[in-house]
Amino acid sequence: MHAFLEARRAEVREVSPDAEPLLESIEELTRGGKRLRPVFAFWGALAAGGGVAEDELTGLGVALELFQAAALIHDDIIDHSDTRRGGPSVHRRLEAVHRAGGWDLDPEEFGIAGAVLAGDLALSLSEQAFAASAPRPRTRRLFDAMRLQVMAGQYLDVLEEQVGSGRTPGAAAAAALTVVRYKSAKYSVENPVLLGAAQAGAGEELLAGLSGFALPLGEAFQLRDDELGVFGDPATTGKPAGDDLREGKRTLLVALTLRQSSEADAAAVASALGRADLDDAAVASVREIMVRCGAHAEHERTIAGLTDAAFTRLDALPIDDAARAGLRQAGLAAVRRSA
Repeated sequence: MHAFLEARRAEVREVSPDAEPLLESIEELTRGGKRLRPVFAFWGALAAGGGVAEDELTGLGVALELFQAAALIHDDIIDHSDTRRGGPSVHRRLEAVHRAGGWDLDPEEFGIAGAVLAGDLALSLSEQAFAASAPRPRTRRLFDAMRLQVMAGQYLDVLEEQVGSGRTPGAAAAAALTVVRYKSAKYSVENPVLLGAAQAGAGEELLAGLSGFALPLGEAFQLRDDELGVFGDPATTGKPAGDDLREGKRTLLVALTLRQSSEADAAAVASALGRADLDDAAVASVREIMVRCGAHAEHERTIAGLTDAAFTRLDALPIDDAARAGLRQAGLAAVRRSA
């Protein structure tokens, strides 16, 4: 990753040294993270017997990390998030550059415009890294499908925030699961596993079997993330507690709460959603309602059920024991986490 971005730095500098902050913002963001997607791609390749050249596999990993960076940068703009991975989000970082320089016009607008372009650049660099990894035709089709799914899933996430109370509780829960699947689960776990396996020459039967393991695991991963957005420790997650509530996220946890709580509690939760000024006491009150009505416990059972289903399918796959153990370890790390 470092070598790839350093090479791009020289190209950006040729355009103008003034453009370097775009690349620097991507570099800073990609220094952090769990490298979850490259890990799943690695074990996916080994599940298909390995035989992938090192530069192909590392190139795929870089492409996945840069694609995630693009998604995070744009997601933070959409959600008005001030922080990411314990530091300022990219639009806030570029806003600070404007303020430090004492420039003209609006620093917030500059930060947003710069971050949109940084996200676009990360997306372009992701494609460049992927193309350089000599992808097989099947790998290319999976990569293209993954990008479409994430963009559509992100749109659906924004849509659900706007539709809000227009959904019945049952429809809201179903819509939340669709967002989980397409905005995150597929590109966080399923597609990385399949990309690694496809690049190693996996056939359709093995790819289908790996999908049966990886998709429910990816859904469990995102549901855990949604739970941490409300119940997580900011010192560990790198984001303020309750940010998902302030952003008005219509997650499964929220849908279950609105369905299972009393009329008064449901009204209190609904009124809290999307309030940027929601303080810690109000967040704690929402958490208490989620626990009291049983939504938190049901959400945990859903995560556990998806995880169990994933590992049951993993155990049935005709793959090497080392690959099975690696996929299990990576899967456990994805769902049993605090950040």
